Amino acid sequence: MTPEQLSTLIVDALTTLSDEGAITLPDGVPTTVTVERPRQKGHGDYATNVALQLGKAAAMNPRAFAELVKGRLEAADEVAAVDIAGPGFLNITVAAGAQGIVAAEIVAAGSSYGASDGFAGEKINLEFVSANPTGPLHLGGVRWAAVGDALGRIFTMTGAEVSREYYFNDHGVQLDRFSSSLLAAAKGQPVPEDGYGGQYIQEIAHAVVTARPDVMMLNDDDAQEVFRAVGVDMMFTEIKQSLHDFGVHFDVYFHEDELHKSGAVDRAIARLTELGNTYEKDGALWLATEKYGDDKDRVIIRSDGHGSYLSGDLAYYLDKRERGFDRCFIMLGADHHGYVGRMMAMCAAFGDEPGKNLEILIGQMVNLLRDGEPLRMSKRAGTVVTIDDLVGAIGVDASRYALARYSSDSTIDIDLDLWAKASSDNPVYYVQYAHARVSSILRNGADLGLEPATADDFDPTLLAHEKEGELLRALAEFPRVVASSAQLREPHRVARYLEDTAAIYHRFYDTCRVLPMGDEEPNDQHRARLLLVAATRTVLGNGLALLGVSAPERM
Repeated sequence: MTPEQLSTLIVDALTTLSDEGAITLPDGVPTTVTVERPRQKGHGDYATNVALQLGKAAAMNPRAFAELVKGRLEAADEVAAVDIAGPGFLNITVAAGAQGIVAAEIVAAGSSYGASDGFAGEKINLEFVSANPTGPLHLGGVRWAAVGDALGRIFTMTGAEVSREYYFNDHGVQLDRFSSSLLAAAKGQPVPEDGYGGQYIQEIAHAVVTARPDVMMLNDDDAQEVFRAVGVDMMFTEIKQSLHDFGVHFDVYFHEDELHKSGAVDRAIARLTELGNTYEKDGALWLATEKYGDDKDRVIIRSDGHGSYLSGDLAYYLDKRERGFDRCFIMLGADHHGYVGRMMAMCAAFGDEPGKNLEILIGQMVNLLRDGEPLRMSKRAGTVVTIDDLVGAIGVDASRYALARYSSDSTIDIDLDLWAKASSDNPVYYVQYAHARVSSILRNGADLGLEPATADDFDPTLLAHEKEGELLRALAEFPRVVASSAQLREPHRVARYLEDTAAIYHRFYDTCRVLPMGDEEPNDQHRARLLLVAATRTVLGNGLALLGVSAPERM
C-alpha cells in the first residue's frame, strides 16, 4: 500500500463518518491527508496527524476524533492495526498483503512508476545554462545543465509539457570583446583590455583564419566582424557539442539578436505602455517597477535611444508568454541574485503573477577539489574550470549525479578523488552498484529457471519479513519523492532518496535469501522475493533516469 492509497483510505473513512453524522467538518472532508513514515521504529508503517488537524474544526478533542477514525480504519482489510499516540497521532500498520502488492504494482507500471499529474496540462518553459558564447562552458553553467535537465525530466514525469530553452546571447558588448580578442590573437597582439585570454582563443582564431584566409587582408573593422560571425558560431558549436556529450539537449536555441531585429522590444514596450506602466523622464523611457516591489524604477530606452539590457528581457518574457507557456523558469548563477527583484516586478507589470508565471532559480558556486586542494583554472580556458575538465576527471554519470545531488542554493565542493572511486564511498557508484546487483540477481534467477512472481500468481503475504516491509515502504515512497521534487524544484531529493533506498535494499538482501541454495527446490517465497528485487530495479532505474544517469546492469 502506497502513502497515496492510505491517504485515500483515510479520506474514505472521514467521508463515511461525516455522512453518518459522527463528525461535522464545516469546510468539508479534505481530498487528501498527510501520511508519513514514522521516524521511530515500532510506531507502525505510517503515521498521520489528521485528527490534530481536523479535531478543532469538528469541535472535538483530537484523541476522540482519532478514536473514530481508528475504528473505521481497523475495519479495512488493508490495515492490520491502528494505535493512537500522544495528543492524537494515528500510527498505522498495514496488512502484509496490502503492503506486498506494491511490488507487483511497481513492476506492472515499469518506466511510468513514479509518474503523477501534479503539473498536468501545464506548459513549462525551462531556460537554463544560457552561457555567453565567449568561452567554453564553465562549472556554474555545468551545474545548471545537470540540475536543469533533471528538473525538466521531473516536470515531465509529473505531467507537464516541457520545453528546454537556451538563450543565445549574441547581442551586446561581450561579443565585441570576444571578436576583438580573436583578431588580436590572429595578429599576434596582446589580449585587449577587458578581452578574453586562454588557449581556446588562440585555437578559435586559428580556425577562423583557416576557414576564411582572406580575413587578414581586411581592415580591422571588417576583420572583426568576420571573427565575430565565424568565431561565435564555432564557440557555440563547441558548447552545444559539450552539452550533447553531457546528455543535455535543448528544444529551442533562442537568439537574443532576433528580439532587437524583429520588433519584439517595441511590442513589449507598447504592451507595458497600454497597461500604464511606462513613463518618460530625462529623455529616457522608464518602466515603473518600484510599485511592483523593485527597489527602483528601471530604464528601458536610454536617452541616446539605445535599449537597456532590460529591454531585451521584457521582449523575451513576453515572447515566451505569447508562445503559450504557463510557467517560465530561468536558472541563473549567484552573481545574478540582484536581478530577481526587477524581473519579478517586470512580470507583475505585464499583469502576470510573479512566482507562478515566472520563477527564477539561483544556483550557487561549484568548487572542484583534487588532493584536498581547489582547482583554480582550466589549462585550456585559462581563467575558469570547464565542463570538459570535470567530465574528463570523473565521467558524465558521476558529474551529473554530483551536481544534482545537492540543493542548488548551497555551494558545493566536488572531491574528484572521491567521485572517481569505484567504492561505496562514491554516492553514484553506490546507487549504480545496487542497480547492477539487482540485475545480476534477476539474471541468476533466470539461469536457475526461476522468474519473479506475476500479479496473477503472486501471494503478497509472503513478503512479511521486517526487512521486506522496510524495502516495500521505501519503494512506495518514490512517487511522492518525485512529486515533491517537482513542487519544490529540488532534484537533489531524488538522488538522496536513491541512496537511502539502495541502503535499505542491501539490508534486505543481507537478511532475506532471494535465490535457493544448493539442492533447495525453488518455491513461491523465492519468486515473491524476486518480484521485490525486480520492483527495486524499476525504482532505481527510474530514479537514475530522472537525473540523466545511466543504470548499468553489470559493474
